[in-house]
Amino acid sequence: MAERVLGAPLPIGIRAWDGSVAGPQDGTVLVIRSRDALRRLVWSPNELGLARAYVSGELDVEGDLATGLSEIWGLVRRGVTRRPRVAEVVRLALQLKVLGPNPSAPREEARLRGALHTLRRDRDAISHHYDLSNEFYRLVLDPSMAYSCGYFTSAEDSLAQAQHNKLDLVCRKLDLQPGMRLLDVGCGWGSMIIHAARDYGVRAVGVTISAQQRAHILSRVAAEGLEDRVEVRLQDYREVTDEPFDAISTIEMGEHVGERNYPTYVATLYRLLKPSGRLLLQQMSRGANAPGGGAFIESYVAPDMHMRPVSATTGFLEAAGLEIRDVHALREHYVWTVRAWAQTLEDRWDEVVALVGEGQARVWRLYLAGGALTFEEGRMGVDQILAVRRSSNGRSGMPRVRRELVSR
Repeated sequence: MAERVLGAPLPIGIRAWDGSVAGPQDGTVLVIRSRDALRRLVWSPNELGLARAYVSGELDVEGDLATGLSEIWGLVRRGVTRRPRVAEVVRLALQLKVLGPNPSAPREEARLRGALHTLRRDRDAISHHYDLSNEFYRLVLDPSMAYSCGYFTSAEDSLAQAQHNKLDLVCRKLDLQPGMRLLDVGCGWGSMIIHAARDYGVRAVGVTISAQQRAHILSRVAAEGLEDRVEVRLQDYREVTDEPFDAISTIEMGEHVGERNYPTYVATLYRLLKPSGRLLLQQMSRGANAPGGGAFIESYVAPDMHMRPVSATTGFLEAAGLEIRDVHALREHYVWTVRAWAQTLEDRWDEVVALVGEGQARVWRLYLAGGALTFEEGRMGVDQILAVRRSSNGRSGMPRVRRELVSR
């Protein structure tokens, strides 16, 4: 039945709740633990139905999850699979006795209200993901809690070293000097503003709309003795009204802004940057035919996110009046970053479940396995874009960045 719906031989094994099996059993095996898993697929015969069944524990995977996802995606990419006909799905559902009411969505699924990318809805969307638990993120991320792509300069680099490399690279590209004012838009758990203040002597302001992130940063700033150099605000980027800054960083924040609001986002960055000031924007990219994160990502991980080709992003920046000076692709680095997070998740699985529950832990297992695969296969990318606001005389200072660092 599965092969008839799929339209191709099974790339992985299947074992059902009654012990029946299909497909190869010596590799990755999809375990269907109850009829509710199939009932979800009748109502949502797509990625969302599969995700709901997996998060709820009605569907499981034995063996390597990423390998199973890769094999199934390979069939889709080669055009082997076909979309099942509704009548065929209903007939099979009758035979398997899985017709019935649609099971309730797992409680881990985001439930947002209000118009897209209003201040309140954006706060709720960010809170859904980033206010999960500071303790959880301490477990999974590196000690600096940098939740973005690292920069590996050698195969021996640890994740912590790669994140230090990335922060240092951003500071060098911005040509930060003691006494300069830096704004970090979407400052996460403070890795960028603390690194820049401690190692480059700047006065840093970070803005976030996550209350838990701000609480973590304040405690870390106090522990490092940086209260006179670091300020962190619970504030939306649209609410920043300071005098212009010498430099601005915004690291994997733009994905949450939305397509309609992106011109406002880049116009705000332009307004808050001094003439000849430098902007470093690190952002994920995706093909024009798939701008969102997908049904699973948008329902469970990062609601309302939007990605686009890097060329479209540079177009927005140029339209705002910024001059593009460098685009640095880091796609492979995200594969290594996400795999490091995934390994930590598995190594500390019991601790993660104790903190956030098994459903949320399963969300992250699926999220990281699929994320690493997406970057590995080139369906998503991530880039550092360096831009400059030209002065009134048309000049724009060039950061003193070692050529070999930019060209890696």
